[in-house]
Amino acid sequence: MIVSVLGDMSAVEAPPVMGAVSTSDTQRMNGVGAWITTTDHRRIGRMTIVASALWLIVVTSLGALLGIERVASSSTFLPADAIDQMFVLMQTLASFGVLLPILFGVAVATVPTQVGARTIAVPRVALLGFYAWLSGVIVMAVAILANGGPAGGNAQMVDLFMIGLGTTIVGLLAIAVALFTTVAASRRSGLSLVDASLLSWSSLVGSVAVLVSLPVLLGTVVYVAVDLHYDSLAFGGAKSVMSWIGWGFTQPQTFVYAIIAVGLLAQMAPSMAARSQPLRGAMLVGIGLVAATVVGTVTQTSQTFEWKGSLGDKLDSFVPYALYNLLPVLGTAVVILLALLAVKGGERRLFVPFVPVFLGVGMVFTGMAGNAIVHIDSAGVDGTVFAEGATIYVVYGAVLAAWGAVALYGPNWTSRSIPSPVVLGVSGLGVVATVLAGLPMYVAGFADQPAATVSDFVYSGPKELLNAVSAAGHVLMLVVTIAAVLGALKALSSGPQTGSEWGGDR
Repeated sequence: MIVSVLGDMSAVEAPPVMGAVSTSDTQRMNGVGAWITTTDHRRIGRMTIVASALWLIVVTSLGALLGIERVASSSTFLPADAIDQMFVLMQTLASFGVLLPILFGVAVATVPTQVGARTIAVPRVALLGFYAWLSGVIVMAVAILANGGPAGGNAQMVDLFMIGLGTTIVGLLAIAVALFTTVAASRRSGLSLVDASLLSWSSLVGSVAVLVSLPVLLGTVVYVAVDLHYDSLAFGGAKSVMSWIGWGFTQPQTFVYAIIAVGLLAQMAPSMAARSQPLRGAMLVGIGLVAATVVGTVTQTSQTFEWKGSLGDKLDSFVPYALYNLLPVLGTAVVILLALLAVKGGERRLFVPFVPVFLGVGMVFTGMAGNAIVHIDSAGVDGTVFAEGATIYVVYGAVLAAWGAVALYGPNWTSRSIPSPVVLGVSGLGVVATVLAGLPMYVAGFADQPAATVSDFVYSGPKELLNAVSAAGHVLMLVVTIAAVLGALKALSSGPQTGSEWGGDR
């Protein structure tokens, strides 16, 4: 199915012959086989993007269902004993089904060309990573639906969830290895790392951050899984699983997954203006600051700023808080400001694909700022839906950035382009959907609405309105996602041959 919609095959109809396989059927089978066994980095990247977009449909649907369930004062249409598992499913799919793989897909399809490589390094490792990731995510979803996963009641399905999660991590690590090797070792002669494209640089930095952090999560998954299998002697059983592995699906680890989105903005701004990036070194530093968040995630420590005691006590609290929580905010702010500086007075020839990338990174920045607020003790939003709002901003913002990348680089993948009205329409509605889904969770967080709960909570203020608006935001993002997938597949598979409308792999 994916092969047919991506439009890289051409079928020549021939008269049917009794007892023989038609020419068109043979071509289709050969085409399917070519996609399944491909070592073409553009095909691997495109398959990853399409699969991630399909998982985004599931994530937005879950967000809408859970949001609607929160509107009522008590559970209405979802099984009460499945609520915890649905939150886990949404959380895991948002990070490992959508956020990281969709950006990896963009990088795999684009970066080798930018560094002058014929294809991605170790392409079969990248392809194996794609299959391991996809199969692992499917296994996780099936296990949770069969009453497994964290808080699940079926011990075999809980074990299956842990196997699926481990497989997913291994697949993403394999893709990270391929990306890292491509940028580090497969650049054309004379191209230094400092002079490589900013997207290539962010892919290198992001891959390193993933290779540093995800093995820690994988190790945690292994020893928790072993403990679960042998009567939960040390880690508290299925209901305590997320307390050990949950850091891999939320802030600040999600910032590691979003590094490539920040790099897309850094790359596209000077390309749009048809000029070199002013203060390029500062842009490289900005991307590196976003990656600094990995220090907190691999050590699994959380630093909270407490406004207590003397000035010295406050400084003692603020310094580690800033290092762990404010550096990614600062890095993203630097990239945004330098991107605006680059486009000021430029030609603005890539304006259409630049819009979703700029708006998407702005949403990611809002999520990062939200995480910084969560870790201020006096804000009082830790343990509330405020953190869920931050995740929404980061995930949906990164998706918008990936949409801009598809609009820009799609013509180089298929020699066809997505119409500007489709790109801008999806971008505008996507931003509205992100704000509608995320902002009410920020407000409800200050009203002490508890996280991962759909009923039995009361607070002063428009509880029903806030949760209804958030649910509407997820519904709108669902509609936008379906429209984007259908519009992109139609334009890039059967649209007119237009060549590279917006500047290609620069």
